Amino acid sequence: MSPRLPRPAVSRLGIKLFVIILVVNVAISALVFLAVSRSLDRGFIEYLDTTQANRAETLAEGLGEEWARRGDWQWLRHSPDAWHRLVRQQLWPGEGPPPHGIERRLGEPSDFVLHDARGLPVIGLPPAPPDEHEPPPELRWLPIVYDGERVGTLGYRPPEQLMARMDRIFLARQQRSLAIIVGSLGIASLLLAGGLSWWLGRRTRSMALATRRLTEGDYSIRLPERGRDELSRLARDFNVLAGTLEASRAARSRWVSDIAHELRTPLAVLRGEIEAMQDGIRALDQDNLHSLSQEVGQLERLVADLRLLSQSDAGALEVQLAPLDLAESLASRLEDARGWLADSGITLETDIAGTARIRGDIQRLRQLWNNLLDNTCAYTRAPGRLRVSVQPLANGVRVTWEDSAPGVPPSELPRLTERLYRVEGSRSRASGGSGLGLSIASALVKAHGGRMVASSSALGGLCWTLEFPALDDPGFRERLA
Repeated sequence: MSPRLPRPAVSRLGIKLFVIILVVNVAISALVFLAVSRSLDRGFIEYLDTTQANRAETLAEGLGEEWARRGDWQWLRHSPDAWHRLVRQQLWPGEGPPPHGIERRLGEPSDFVLHDARGLPVIGLPPAPPDEHEPPPELRWLPIVYDGERVGTLGYRPPEQLMARMDRIFLARQQRSLAIIVGSLGIASLLLAGGLSWWLGRRTRSMALATRRLTEGDYSIRLPERGRDELSRLARDFNVLAGTLEASRAARSRWVSDIAHELRTPLAVLRGEIEAMQDGIRALDQDNLHSLSQEVGQLERLVADLRLLSQSDAGALEVQLAPLDLAESLASRLEDARGWLADSGITLETDIAGTARIRGDIQRLRQLWNNLLDNTCAYTRAPGRLRVSVQPLANGVRVTWEDSAPGVPPSELPRLTERLYRVEGSRSRASGGSGLGLSIASALVKAHGGRMVASSSALGGLCWTLEFPALDDPGFRERLA
C-alpha cells in the first residue's frame, strides 16, 4: 500500500487562479454590458428619431387642415389649452390619454413650436427654469402646407434633446442594472473561481508534495488516478516515473550486491591460496602460481565486462563501424569453434550462404559470437546441437542462433539480458560465468544499430534472433542513436 500524502496547505496557485478567474469574468461581463448598452442606445435613438419625424409630419398635416378651417392662427396665440388639445387630438386620436414613459415624452405639446407664414411665433417653447443654464434647443422644422400654399412652420425637438432631459433617470437605471448584473456575475464568479481553484489547487498541491517526496528519495509515493483529464494522465505518468525510479534503485542495489558477490569469490580464492602458501600448506611452485593467475584473469575479465557495460550505458562504447561482410565474420568464427564445440558434445549446423553487408566492428562482432558460444556451451547438455543461420531482410540481416535443451521458461525470456541474471538463480560461477555475457551481447548488438530477442527454440533450447541494419539502410543512424 502506497503511503498517503499529508494534508496540503493553502496553495498560492489556487489564490492566483481564484483572482484571475474572478477578474476575467467581471471584466468580460462589464464589456458585454457596455457593448450591448451602446448598441441598444444607438438603435433606440434611431427609432425615436424616426418616430418623432413621423409624428411631426402627422401634426403638420393636421395643423394645415385646422388653418384651412379657421383661416388663421390667431385663435392659438393666447390659448395654450387649445394647443395642447390640438396636439393630443392629432397625435393620440381616439386613444384617451397618451401613454407614459418615452412614448409620452415624444408626444408632449411643449416639444413643438408653431410659426405663421411670415415666420412669427404662434406657439413658442416654454421658458426655461431659472436654475437651468442650458443653451436654447436646436429645433427641426417642417413646412405646414395647405393646397400648395405654405401657411406656417412646425418646429420640434430632436430625440437626442429629449433623451438629454432624462439622463439622470437613464443613468440611474443603467447603474442599477449594471450593479445587479455585475453583482450577480461576481457572486457566480466567486463560486466558480473558488470551486475551480480549490479543486485544481488541491490536485496540484498533491502533485507538488509527491514530487518533493520523490526528490527526497521516497520512490514508493503514488498519486491517486481519478478521471480521464490531463491531470489524471499526469498522475499516471508520475506513478510510472516513481515506479521506474523505484525499480531502478532496486536494480542498482542488486547490481552492486551482485558485483560485490562476484568479486568476493575470486578474491576469497586468491586470499586462501596466498595464505596457504604463506603457512607452508601449499608450495610456491608453477602449478599454484598458475591457479592464482587464473583467478586474477577471472577478475580482469569481470572488470573488463563491467567497464564495457558502463560504457554502453553512457553511450561511450568504442565501436569502429566500417563496411564488412557479417556472414563471413560469423562463418569464420564458427569454423574456428567447431572442434571446441565437438569436444563439449555439441554438433554445429550452419546455413550461411552468400554475403550480408553491414556496417560493423570486426572485433566487437567476434566478441559477440564468443559470448553466444560461451552461453551455448555453458548451458547446453551433451549431446547437443547448435544451429546458426543467416537470412537477408528487406533493410537488414537476420541471424538466428538456436541450441538444444535445456530450454528457458517463457516468463524468464525477457530477463536473460539482465546483468548478473541466471535462470536458476545460482551464484556459482561454475554454472555459467559471471552472468554478464548475454548483457554484453545485447549491448554489442545495440551498438551496431540492431536488436536481440530471445524465444524458445524448435530444438528444445533457446533461440536468439539478431537483426542488423543493412549497409545502405536509411534509418540506420536513427536506430543507432
